[in-house]
Amino acid sequence: RDRLQASLSLAIQQLLSLGLTGVHEMGIDRSVLELYQRRIDAGQFPTRVYAFTDGAGETLDWLCKKGAYEDSSGRLAMRAVKLYIDGAMGSRGAALLADYSDESGNSGLLFMPPGDLEARFDKVLACGFQVGVHAIGDHGNRVVLDALESSIRKFPENPGRHRVEHAQTLTAEDIPRFAELDVIAAMQPTHATSDMYWVEDRLGAERVLYAYAWRSLLDSGARLALGSDFPVERVNPMLGIHAAVTRQDTDGWPPGGWYPQQKLSTEEAVRGFTLDAAYAGFMEKSVGSLESGKRADFIVLDQNIFEIEPARIANVKVLQTWLDGELVYSYP
Repeated sequence: RDRLQASLSLAIQQLLSLGLTGVHEMGIDRSVLELYQRRIDAGQFPTRVYAFTDGAGETLDWLCKKGAYEDSSGRLAMRAVKLYIDGAMGSRGAALLADYSDESGNSGLLFMPPGDLEARFDKVLACGFQVGVHAIGDHGNRVVLDALESSIRKFPENPGRHRVEHAQTLTAEDIPRFAELDVIAAMQPTHATSDMYWVEDRLGAERVLYAYAWRSLLDSGARLALGSDFPVERVNPMLGIHAAVTRQDTDGWPPGGWYPQQKLSTEEAVRGFTLDAAYAGFMEKSVGSLESGKRADFIVLDQNIFEIEPARIANVKVLQTWLDGELVYSYP
């Protein structure tokens, strides 16, 4: 328990040093929620956590009876459920509609039949909660969109804002469905710049055009909530903004960006990490932008990311982090 407490303190300090005033925690059980609550009660939780239950099991059952969890401090909330439909692209476990280009006979795997996924969606939506589903491959994403479309029709009173976590490889036909279903694409820009060295081998030249398709989704009317997927990727949001704007690694490769037609503007990338991320956690009325009446969460940077060359964004440093109007981090 002492090690857990010490690790949590170190993690929070790292977040604050990188300008993160809050995170979306993708899958915890009730015991972790209670750990966070004890820290809040002790005045030792200088961050915000929007938490998802880890699957549709005991923690969801407890939450369903209790109702959405929201601490009065605004530091902790849970009203969402994390599910998985497929695996990862690197391991060729992401579910594809056709075989992997570099492994004939393998199209990845679905973690459950589509009917089982829809049944889990029905359970979540019946409780009035939000669902966030890990989907990497174009088959996995289609199964999720189909199941969501069916469940949303059955529970029209549900507040929605359901999320596809990663939405990494899509088809031209499925991209418009995000806006049509009002489903949020919760994506991680550094996935593209981490995977770009090898992912075309997996997908081939045609499918890769619809991978990490931020611009196509945004232009179709979808809402993007951007993040890092830490600890899979590095936590620093400046790396994510840099990846979204340049489609390059921090060495400037490839020249002009990897499939640069999918780039975002700096303003669009920042919005994805701030106001639209807040919207994806039902928090846009209290955080996500600097407006009168909202909580005073803000950061001070050593450079203006809206004015510098995009290549320099990755090296921007955080000088101060403020939470609820209180200075919680200052650069040494």
